[in-house]
Amino acid sequence: MTAQATKDATIKTGNPPYPYRTIISLILLAGNFLIAAIYFRVINP
Repeated sequence: MTAQATKDATIKTGNPPYPYRTIISLILLAGNFLIAAIYFRVINP
């Protein structure tokens, strides 16, 4: 019975587990690329 309980313990859904964390990390990654482009003079503000 414990094998059945541990097998069904995780429920698969189509949504990412932490949507807000994913959004914030993508925003930070985009900011990091922007700062790197300014640093390497690809973008000249």
